[in-house]
Amino acid sequence: MTTSSHSPGDEENALSQPPLSRTVRLAYGREAVQFGELHLPGSPGLFPTVILIHGGFWRAPFSYSLMTSMAEDLANRGIAAWNIEYRRVGDTNGGWPTTLLDVAMAADYLQTIAPGYSLDLQRVVSLGHSAGGHLALWLAARPRIARDSVLANTSAPLALTGAISHAGVVDLEMAWRLNLGSGAAQELLGGSFNDVPERYAAASPAALLPLGIPQVLIHGTEDDRVPIEVSKVYAQAARAAGDPVTLIELKGADHFVLINTYSDAWATTVEALQQLLHLA
Repeated sequence: MTTSSHSPGDEENALSQPPLSRTVRLAYGREAVQFGELHLPGSPGLFPTVILIHGGFWRAPFSYSLMTSMAEDLANRGIAAWNIEYRRVGDTNGGWPTTLLDVAMAADYLQTIAPGYSLDLQRVVSLGHSAGGHLALWLAARPRIARDSVLANTSAPLALTGAISHAGVVDLEMAWRLNLGSGAAQELLGGSFNDVPERYAAASPAALLPLGIPQVLIHGTEDDRVPIEVSKVYAQAARAAGDPVTLIELKGADHFVLINTYSDAWATTVEALQQLLHLA
């Protein structure tokens, strides 16, 4: 029989370690991709919550797994992370309007599950990267959508404390004019700005200003996928509309370093999150 020895310090070290976080996969709808992974801190409490929304120009090859390391990191910091998946262009029925409606449904689902998982709905921030940055700010803009729009699916959307855009495509008309992602905005909305202007008006955060909550835009100066000018133009317009907006320009940073949890960009993001969630 093999035995192992333990020193008194082993038990002390084990007790000093933070409790392990846990992950629960939950379906917010009936479709196969209408789900999210809820990453929960290991310790008890009422948890501030972050909605994580992945990018990929709203296209099917890209998935929620892009944000998993971020979700794990947040849970280890005592913050619940709701890492959502949604129908994208290329999925069955993806694109207009289901991509946006799925994200809205996923966010609102927090109202259903909050009591069972000790989520603090008074402290919820959306955080998205690239196309997910667009969706993160769009969630905050939902009360501004015209009532006759198909995107106005509820009279009581989840209220957000703040929103963070990582190199977000936050102006869909500008994205169309710049042909970002080789026509990604046009694919999402099913037409050009000239063809379906009402869709751009309902889906673009820039067209729905002011959002009425604090927003943080984090963007690398060397981003060759979504140029930093998109965030600069949006920030100027949002401030002019009366919104509290912070634009953080990361010198020398590219498009993808923002979702690397070992980067200075992530440290900057965590600091912004802590401020928006009133943890700092």
